[in-house]
Amino acid sequence: MKALMTIWLSAMLLLFSSLAQANLTIEITRGSDRATPIAIVPFSADGESLPEDVAQIISDNLERSGYFAPLPRNAMYDRPSSGDEVRYGQWRALDVRYLVVGQVSRGADGYRIRYELMDVSGQRRMLGESVSAGSNELRSGAHYVSDQIFEAITGIRGAFSTRIAYVTAQGVDQDMQFGLYVADADGHNSQQVLNSREPILSPVWSPDGRKLAYVSFETERPAIYVQDVGTGQRAQVASFDGINGAPAWSPDGRRLAMTLSKDGQPDIYIMDVGSRNLERITNNSSIDTEPAWAPDGRSLIFTSDRSGGPQIYRYSFGSGQTERLTFTGNYNARGRLSPDGEALFLIHRSNNGFQVARQDLGSGRLVVISETRSDESPSVAPNGTMVIFATQQGNSGVLGAVSADGRASYRLPSARGDVREPAWSPFLN
Repeated sequence: MKALMTIWLSAMLLLFSSLAQANLTIEITRGSDRATPIAIVPFSADGESLPEDVAQIISDNLERSGYFAPLPRNAMYDRPSSGDEVRYGQWRALDVRYLVVGQVSRGADGYRIRYELMDVSGQRRMLGESVSAGSNELRSGAHYVSDQIFEAITGIRGAFSTRIAYVTAQGVDQDMQFGLYVADADGHNSQQVLNSREPILSPVWSPDGRKLAYVSFETERPAIYVQDVGTGQRAQVASFDGINGAPAWSPDGRRLAMTLSKDGQPDIYIMDVGSRNLERITNNSSIDTEPAWAPDGRSLIFTSDRSGGPQIYRYSFGSGQTERLTFTGNYNARGRLSPDGEALFLIHRSNNGFQVARQDLGSGRLVVISETRSDESPSVAPNGTMVIFATQQGNSGVLGAVSADGRASYRLPSARGDVREPAWSPFLN
């Protein structure tokens, strides 16, 4: 119990150093050996100079997913801009299975992106579309195209048009300045939604992607706030004596699970956001924290030391019963369920430190999927293909991401300073 309390308090009082730049940059650290060969040919632009390289954004997105291995541009013999210009034999010789071609043209209100996805072995067009993008929305258009291509080939909805939230800080000691940011899933187009001289922790997106709940120490003790990302309007929803932490939205967006210690030990409570009525879910001498809802809303998981060390448990609303889910090792915490509810992602302490792991809930089998050693705060992409988390790179805190099967990974470091507490948004359209 003391160990878990120490971990909790350490997280609550976590301090960062230096200033985090607005945008994060992606560094691919490991590609999947099962990635599908694909070529994204540079899109023609009628000689215009464009502010964004649409084809490169699409290529980067697909590579980062771990599902695809894009062909380098310098290996391309030909650069068609439409399906009619494709000579399939050349691409088969390069072992390319899928080919993306297209054009970008400027219009009065922005840009028009035309793209086609070609099946090289079948010598056919799988997908074709013309997409409008505003004058400052070329990146968004490229993310949309990436989503369509990803789903057409894999059958899984793409998550490149989603966003992430994260926490940064500047200064040292008494001059610390904390920031809560939101950005595109690739780290670009970051926007600060909160600035504070006190720590910010545990941001989490509402199911509609419009709000963030988080913990702030701005009143000199932890309190939970809900903030509208678009308008900046926010409200304090929990500021009881003791711990107010780890907010988690219900799938219907009407309730927040949270950790409160107002009645003694930290326990799990559920608040109706509209009425602010509270329901206590756990009630014993252990430390219960880090709740997360099941996708169907019928249960929630949480971390507890009731077995002697941090393990993950599930509480079922129908029966009111609690069951232990993790048994591998003596430390398993910060559980997050996959969108289909069949897998559990968590922080597992192994011989290599604290790492992201995946446990199949049917078999109970646990597999470590990250290669870093100081991981925390995992958050799952809404399509279940990737997990983003906080980790260390040298002396700096960075964000890492790993595919659900552990075969591909990348980092999102800041140019300066630490980045922590990532949260992946739901689908936004």
